[in-house]
Amino acid sequence: MTVPIAPMSVLPEQTTPPPPGRSGRLLDVVLRVAGGGVALVAGALAGVLELILVVAAWEFVKGRSTSAGELLVGLAFGVAGLGLVVAATVAVSWFAHAAVGTRWAALLPALPWFVLIAVAAVRTREGDLLLGGDNVLGLGMILAGAVTFAVMIFRQLLAPAAAVSRG
Repeated sequence: MTVPIAPMSVLPEQTTPPPPGRSGRLLDVVLRVAGGGVALVAGALAGVLELILVVAAWEFVKGRSTSAGELLVGLAFGVAGLGLVVAATVAVSWFAHAAVGTRWAALLPALPWFVLIAVAAVRTREGDLLLGGDNVLGLGMILAGAVTFAVMIFRQLLAPAAAVSRG
């Protein structure tokens, strides 16, 4: 048996696709803008759900519980809520980056989330307050969400250009 003289490649030849036409670029821009809008709504929705969960868990823990079992359920509810905060923050940041395709895309869900949290920490004229200084679970949610958004934005801003374009 003889060995072939010409080198053989095990990888198929890769051809670059032709650049998209005008309609392809327009569709790409429209989809990116729509993805940015969805990321904004997802950030606000994540903030609302997290606020509901944390306020409900705090009501269990704050002293309305009559037994140790209710207190443990409230604490478990709060810890699960903090896990939800981190998971939701990572998910909406990843989606924004994948949908918009820019390094700063994680700011899109972060902005409505932070605005919502700031509004929840201000007392209304009627005296209602969602996130008071005594709500330890709420303060944990703020810390977990802010740190997770900061880490996701930091990772996306410092990612190499090739890694960012791959999505």
